[in-house]
This record gives sequence, structure tokens and C-alpha cells, in this order.
Amino acid sequence: MRPSFYSGWKHVFKLDPDREIGDDALEAICASGTDAILVGGSSGVTFDNTVELMSRIRRYEVPCAFELSDPACAVPGFDGYFIPSVLNTKRSEWLIGHHVDALRDYGHLMPWESIVGEAYLVLNPDSTVARLTEADARIGSDAAVAYAQVADRLWNVPVLYVEYSGTFGDMELLSRIRASLKQAHLFYGGGIDGPDKAAQAARRADTVVVGNLIYDQLAAALATVHAVNQAVKEKDYVLRKR
Repeated sequence: MRPSFYSGWKHVFKLDPDREIGDDALEAICASGTDAILVGGSSGVTFDNTVELMSRIRRYEVPCAFELSDPACAVPGFDGYFIPSVLNTKRSEWLIGHHVDALRDYGHLMPWESIVGEAYLVLNPDSTVARLTEADARIGSDAAVAYAQVADRLWNVPVLYVEYSGTFGDMELLSRIRASLKQAHLFYGGGIDGPDKAAQAARRADTVVVGNLIYDQLAAALATVHAVNQAVKEKDYVLRKR
């Protein structure tokens, strides 16, 4: 049976170990009512700064998971681990190569009962993750849906993460992707600058990830928790009425 620690998540705050966050802001984030804290980043993530951030988050009762992209940063003690692959990368190491290297060296140590695969579909060509992985982020809508179906139906990947990091995504495309999925849990992240956009994403994705806004406008970030929960309630009501 695959791990399902993330299955009930509607709203998640994502914290980057390579970015500073004060104690008061961290407390506000962890006590906000969010479903979980996701730790991860596209660059500058080390074992030491990950341990430091996790130890601070662990003062609170909120679930905490780690997006593990480098085995050298494999910090024990998280509630769950996501292992990302980039679907639309031009470099095979970001799809499978790094994963093979990691399992060759550390596979016997990995807590498989807490690990899930996470397929990234990167759709902002100007984002750090797109540049790092050389993702072909300018693909059309039909291709994006096809990539999603490869992950969902052919590879049976548990989590599909539609990533627009730095800009707000195409909600019509997100709706199409959601309608095409059979089993994958859909994460959305990118460009959420307040409650309104968080609610828009929540009407389409299973889980909304709020990241950069924490560091730019904390009050607006905190307001996204209620917005997502309200949008989910409205969506569930509409579905029940049908």
C-alpha cells in the first residue's frame, strides 16, 4: 500500500531552507491552520539548513514533509518525503538519473513506508526550477495534458505537481489537467499573491501550495488558509448538488 500522509491536504505552506524566516513568522505559519508544512527548494538546500528548519518547525504540531531532490540532504524525522521528477525536462538525470544514483547508494536506508513519487510539470520558463532542469516549459495545453496523463495513467505516479513558480498559472489548463487524471493527487503552486488566487487554484487542484508569499507578504499568505478551505467547501457543495 502506498503512503497517503498527504491525501487530506488542501492547503500547504512551503518553506525554503535557504531563505530566512523569523521565529514570529514561523509560529504564525505553523499555527495558521494549514494542513502541512512542505520543506524544499530549487537551490541552496543543504543537510544543515534543512535540519535547522525542521527542528524549528517541530516545535509545533503541524505535519511536516520534505521534498527530497538531493540524497545528500536526506534528513530523517519528517512525516513524509516526496521524491520529485520533472516530466518535461530535457535532461534525463532530472527524470530518472539522479534517482537511480540515490537508490544505488542509499536505497537500503530509505524509509519506503513514508516516501511517494512526485511528478513535476514545470510551466514557467523563467522559474529557477525550469532553468535548473532545462524544462521545456513552453509546451502547449494539449502537450501539458498529455504529460499529466503519462504520469497518472502510464506511470501511476501518486502526486502530480503543476508548477508555475513565480507566476500565476492558466486555470483553464489546470482544470483540464484535473479532469484528465484518474488517480494522481494534484498539487498546484505558483504566483499565489493572496486569498483570491489561492481560492481559484483550490477550486481546481487537490492541494494548493503557498510559498514565496510567506516571505513577501505574511498577512496575505496567512489569509490564503481560510480562502482555500472556503473554496473547497463551496466546491464540495456544488458537487453534492449535482
